[in-house]
Amino acid sequence: MKLRNITASAVLTAGTLLGAAAPANALPACPVIVSHGGYPSGTDAWKRDQLRAPNNLKAVDSLIAQGSGGFEADVRLTKVASQSDGSVSGKAVMWHNKSTWGLDGTKKDISDLYWSAGADKLQGRKLQWGPYKGETIYSLRQWLDHVKAKGAYAQLEIKSENRVFLLDGSAAVKAKAWSEITDPVAERYRTQPITVYSHDPDIAATLKARVAAGTFPAVLGGGPSWPDTVQWEEPPPSFKGNVASWQANLEKAPKRVATSWTADYKKWLTGKCG
Repeated sequence: MKLRNITASAVLTAGTLLGAAAPANALPACPVIVSHGGYPSGTDAWKRDQLRAPNNLKAVDSLIAQGSGGFEADVRLTKVASQSDGSVSGKAVMWHNKSTWGLDGTKKDISDLYWSAGADKLQGRKLQWGPYKGETIYSLRQWLDHVKAKGAYAQLEIKSENRVFLLDGSAAVKAKAWSEITDPVAERYRTQPITVYSHDPDIAATLKARVAAGTFPAVLGGGPSWPDTVQWEEPPPSFKGNVASWQANLEKAPKRVATSWTADYKKWLTGKCG
């Protein structure tokens, strides 16, 4: 077992069994840092986006090296082969932006592209700038497998643009589209920490209904707290405006904390927890 996976309570229990008293100045356990790629705010934010979302394997590895133990990442659906009724359903892939802005090839909305068919297919496209330049697009299964291999937590956001497949399609389209998200999660949630959510109220309501009906694992909620108060910009602003909120949040002993300042938050935690 890796030392970082041993909880504070387990250490104290082991000490009691050995007859050792817990040190009087023992620090509380540090929260798991959940990395979120910073995205600019304001007018034409997309023009300044440096594609920092941890939706690719290079991003995952880089952020783990900075202290991350989990990721808030984005699920989108792109087109796959026609259904029996002649309609097209979606394949779950990991990408933040609505369109292919930042990738090579023709710019199109992700929901308008086929995953592995046609000259404009999404599979194989590469990031054109930012810290993860050269990385490609991964399926939800590929990404979850890599995050699991790193022993990290996954929080999946189902983007609003997926409505075209998840809510607005025929029964066959919706069934296939939901299975693209449900199946990978159902296969892994017992052995991998995963939560799923959506900012879209209709998708969120459907997720809740599917959990109640037993067609989706009970992995809603339980995500990290988000104490960042500084608006992200490019180049990245100083983390120092977040410190008061970080401190107030830490005093509540959260299990997981999401931030766009992974390395800074990790350094800031030094001496405050163990």
